[in-house]
Amino acid sequence: MAEKNTGKKAQNNFALPRENYKYLLIGFIIIIIGFALMIGGRSEDPNVFNEDEIFSFRRITLAPIIVLAGFIFEIWAIMRKPKESE
Repeated sequence: MAEKNTGKKAQNNFALPRENYKYLLIGFIIIIIGFALMIGGRSEDPNVFNEDEIFSFRRITLAPIIVLAGFIFEIWAIMRKPKESE
């Protein structure tokens, strides 16, 4: 049977509103930036160990904080309730 069109807008079958998905995308980008800050530190000579490159502030402290902030932002984006439209 064909359904009758009652003039109402079609309902979204998504679990979250559209705005929350935008915030989830932003959080995902923050996490990717954090992981990108962790990469690198390769030495040209495999017999040389340069601990200043591997154990730098950026890789050991800054990048994990950014990744953690991204995950916290993701949790907030999922739990956020949309504003009521009046």
